Amino acid sequence: MAGVRQFDEAAALGRALEVFTSRGFRATSMLDLAAGTGVQRGSLYHAYGGKEEIFLRVFRAYAQRFLDDAAEALARPDTSSALLSFFDYCIGAITRGTPSHGCLSTRTALDASRDAPRIDTAVRELLDGLETVVHDGLTAIKDGRGLTVEPRAAARLVVTTTRGLAVMERAGFDPDQLRDIAATQVSSLVAQPR
Repeated sequence: MAGVRQFDEAAALGRALEVFTSRGFRATSMLDLAAGTGVQRGSLYHAYGGKEEIFLRVFRAYAQRFLDDAAEALARPDTSSALLSFFDYCIGAITRGTPSHGCLSTRTALDASRDAPRIDTAVRELLDGLETVVHDGLTAIKDGRGLTVEPRAAARLVVTTTRGLAVMERAGFDPDQLRDIAATQVSSLVAQPR
C-alpha cells in the first residue's frame, strides 16, 4: 500500500541511533544506516530523507530522553546528593556498552556540527536544555546548604564538566576516575555547613 511503512519504524529508528552512536554522524553513511536498520536505503530516503534528517529525528528523541532522565537523577533532597546522582547518571550513560560508546552529543559537537548547521543547533538545544534542567533541579532543593556560585553559573559549570568527563572517558579514564572528578566538582560547588 502506498504511504504505509513496510518496516517497524520505532525499531528502525532505535537501530539508526545505535549506528550513529557507534560510528558518529560524519562517519555514518546511508549504506551503514541501511545495514544497521535492516531497511533498504531507498526506503530510508523515502521515509525520512537523507542522513541528516534521520540523525536529527533520532537525536531529538535521544536528547529528550536524556533530559528527562537527568532531571530524575537530580530529584534528590540535598544539593550534594542531587549533583552526585546527576553526574553518576551522566557517567553511566557514556560508559555503557562494551566497548563503551561515549557521549553522542559531545562527539557530534566535535565531529559534525560545523558542517551541518541544523545539527549544530540540535546539539546546542540539548546543552541549553541540560543547563536548564540542572538549574531548575538545583533551585528546587531547599536544604539550606546553597551553592558557592549563583545557580545559573553552577548549572553552566556542571554542564561543561559533563562534556569534559566525556572527553576524559574517550582518553581512557575509567568510571571510578570520572566519579572522582565529579565529586571534586561537587565539593567545590556546594557550600559547606558552618
